[in-house]
Amino acid sequence: MTRCRLCGSEAMASVVDLGATPPCESFLAAGQLDKPEPAYPLHLRVCTDCWLAQIPPLITPEETFSEYAYFSSYSTSWVEHARTFVTDAVQRLGLGTDAFVVEVASNDGYLLKHVVDRGIRCLGIEPSVNVGATARDAGVPTLTEFLSPDTGSAVRAEHGPADLVVANNVYAHIPDVVGFTQGLRALVADDGWVSIEVQHLLTLIEENQYDTIYHEHFQYYTVASAIRALASGGLSLVDVELLPTHGGSIRLWARPAEVAGEPTARVAEVLDREKAAGLQELSGYTEFSARVAKVRRDLLRFLIDAAERGETVVGYGAPGKGNTLLNHCGIRPDLLAYTVDRNPYKHGRFTPGTRIPILSPDRIAADKPDYVLVLPWNLRAELVEQLSFVHDWGGRLVFPIPELSIVEVKA
Repeated sequence: MTRCRLCGSEAMASVVDLGATPPCESFLAAGQLDKPEPAYPLHLRVCTDCWLAQIPPLITPEETFSEYAYFSSYSTSWVEHARTFVTDAVQRLGLGTDAFVVEVASNDGYLLKHVVDRGIRCLGIEPSVNVGATARDAGVPTLTEFLSPDTGSAVRAEHGPADLVVANNVYAHIPDVVGFTQGLRALVADDGWVSIEVQHLLTLIEENQYDTIYHEHFQYYTVASAIRALASGGLSLVDVELLPTHGGSIRLWARPAEVAGEPTARVAEVLDREKAAGLQELSGYTEFSARVAKVRRDLLRFLIDAAERGETVVGYGAPGKGNTLLNHCGIRPDLLAYTVDRNPYKHGRFTPGTRIPILSPDRIAADKPDYVLVLPWNLRAELVEQLSFVHDWGGRLVFPIPELSIVEVKA
């Protein structure tokens, strides 16, 4: 990568190089195990002019999202997070039954179903054919498209301007930051609101969350770099909320620049935190690579020691982040016999690169392993409760991020 995709600068500095991995959602069917599997470099750099952290666009969104393995509704806590957001947004913005809400990357309708339940007109824009079909089956109107300025203008012409545009966990997934932001501006009413949730680079760095670096995530935002990105499409940041989701996210409240006004005090507070952490100078990034290497060593040491003691370790979950971790650590079925997932779409498949079988969750109770390695560590509270049954045979949970943690769960 020679130029920043946001500001065009050539001043790019290395943050961490994770080698080469397959795309994190390219789960393998049994018939693919003897075929070649493409892998792409996974090297995070930061622009020292606008401070947008980014990886090269080596795969296209079309390759990733035309058919997608991730369904949001399989996370109980994420559905509840969406319900709470809708309740709060309706109150905050005074949205009535005459309002219009659009969600970009609406997945299986996990959020908009709460809007439908309130009798508010809405539309999802979801590029994945299979996931969008699930949303429509659930009664959520869904357009199968990628957002671009043209798509935004077409939706506005047909349905009218949106009082609220929601873009949760998609602002990192698009290589054309400027075009996508222009699409958001085309959708939103001239006096409307845009709400964006995206992982916060501050917590990614501070909490060693390097497994959230994967090819679907083209960039990683601070509030400072998000302000630059929003401005590229004619939007201004009005407010920010710090969220616990995905290990630490930011919710950006933006409006068309003409009506935005002054940002809240919370914006200045978060900007000050980012500056104090050194994220607007190279000093904030220089130690990250060494801390990533320690996560790898600690996890491998635990797995190797467990194997030599004859203890069994299996995984829980098959998230995209887990595949970054497994590939970077070089973990194969000799160290992790299998992993399980609530999503039946993944059952009978294998993790990309590492070829670890993905089974149904009931396999854990049947096999009674000594340890369960939790790959979606960001759902720790939810999964400690869900997996409390491993206590019945003295099993323990293992969390690899931000540092290796072995937990004895209570029944």
